[in-house]
Amino acid sequence: MGLYGVMTTSVSGMSVQSDRMGTVADNIANINTTGYKAASTEFATLIAEGSVAEYVPGSVSTIARRAISQQGDFTYTKSATDLAVSGNGFFMVESADGTPYLTRAGNFVPDANGDLVNAAGFKLLGYNLLDGSSSSVMNSAAGLQVVSSASLGMKATPSTSGTFNAILPSDATAITTAADLPSGNTASSTYSGKTSIVTYDNLGHQVTLDVYTAKTADNQWEISVYNAADASSTGGFPYSSAAMTTQTLNFDGTTGALLSTSPQSLSVAIPNGATLSLDISKMTQLASTYTPQEAVANGSAPTAVDRLEISNDGTVTAVYKDGSRVDAFRIPLATVASPDNLTAISGNVYATNKESGDLQLGTANSGGRGSVISGALESSTVDLASELTTMVQAQRNYTANSKVFQTGTELLDVLVNLVR
Repeated sequence: MGLYGVMTTSVSGMSVQSDRMGTVADNIANINTTGYKAASTEFATLIAEGSVAEYVPGSVSTIARRAISQQGDFTYTKSATDLAVSGNGFFMVESADGTPYLTRAGNFVPDANGDLVNAAGFKLLGYNLLDGSSSSVMNSAAGLQVVSSASLGMKATPSTSGTFNAILPSDATAITTAADLPSGNTASSTYSGKTSIVTYDNLGHQVTLDVYTAKTADNQWEISVYNAADASSTGGFPYSSAAMTTQTLNFDGTTGALLSTSPQSLSVAIPNGATLSLDISKMTQLASTYTPQEAVANGSAPTAVDRLEISNDGTVTAVYKDGSRVDAFRIPLATVASPDNLTAISGNVYATNKESGDLQLGTANSGGRGSVISGALESSTVDLASELTTMVQAQRNYTANSKVFQTGTELLDVLVNLVR
């Protein structure tokens, strides 16, 4: 067994050094792979059983390990959908066949369907905040959906608030006949000022409001709001429908300011829309002509998503072109008890196993999972200098083991030649 044992042992030595070179080659090849975790080869002795009188050479085996728990450096980008994890967590992604995996490769971009997909083709998963399925199952990927902008579509925002501010002419002639006031809604209705404000209903249609003001007595004014769509064929009075709201305003005769006892806002029910609260608290009465100062209302026509913003707790916010914002998804982070024992799968993703422990899902910034960093990517943890050093060591060790094998064969030749 002696010479054959020497040769067998040296062969195992060359084999493990070859495995070591394999991890070096893999690491160097993935030095620019986002979220890649460097692999290493660990050795373990295999002892052959024998008597105490003679030594029986054994062999050596390899165990491949990945430093998955090691944090890589961050590279910052200009894309909000480039994501990195600062901490122990992993992103949840799914393959083309719907199998969920863990990854640290956060280089996500929208595909043709609006789904966020990384360079390896895995789709980012999160909880949908719009359809009410945001409750998480801590030890399962159940309830997770593909994070996508396609489901957000276009959005119309109904008007709910606005501001109307004008300077009313204190020297205007008071209108004492009710039929001649804007609220009378007759062909003879007169007024001191008119201002139109554009609002929006639930579907995004424009609803134009005509706001009329008329003096009714000293320091007293009437303000009426009509739907411009109901105006006469020549425009203005008479409208086909009554005023949407009418209020009496009282002003301080000394300062011209609106009295606190007077209405400070108008409540206007927009057809097929919300109730608009129109702030009029800054209205004044001065020795001047009718001068509108401000006439604005929120809401918008149907607009598409302009961009996605992702906060450090994983909340994905859709920002529409009108500036409105909607929280659409929440990206959870996953952890396992022993991340270095996760099973590595092609595409820089990992699967749980018995050694790694079960999957645990939760919100970023809690439970030690870490935080989500938008506009950043985690670099590979490969250190090129260390890999080159390991490569030289593996080469030398392989050569030394081959010399042992060569010597064994030479001794075996000597033994065979003894019978000649």
